[in-house]
Amino acid sequence: QVQLVESGGGLVQAGGSLRLSCAASGRIFSNYVMGWFRQAPGKEREFVAAINWSGRSTYYTDSMKGRFTISRDNSKSTVPLQMNSLKPEDTAVYSCAASSARPIYGVRGTYYRVASYDCWGPGAPVTVSS
Repeated sequence: QVQLVESGGGLVQAGGSLRLSCAASGRIFSNYVMGWFRQAPGKEREFVAAINWSGRSTYYTDSMKGRFTISRDNSKSTVPLQMNSLKPEDTAVYSCAASSARPIYGVRGTYYRVASYDCWGPGAPVTVSS
């Protein structure tokens, strides 16, 4: 398995930006589809974004498309998540995750689902004040 650790969380005002990063170690990083999820207090964990092994394909929840950008650097085994135009409803703990699953249910049916991910980081809290 791959070990994951997030960094870059914190407090930001509405309209501001934050850049999260996920550092991976262990097995071959480039073998995995990498995703970001978030969980707000009292809510279920939800999909934010994912990126395929090469970095050429990215996937987003509609509400975050255009505001959030996922990328990856396989030489450094990192997955940044750039978050712009943040809103108070973006307040949550953000976690990165690694998936070795094949997209047998299609991209949305596979990589948007929590259950498709094998490894998780501990999470980084993000608070957006109004």
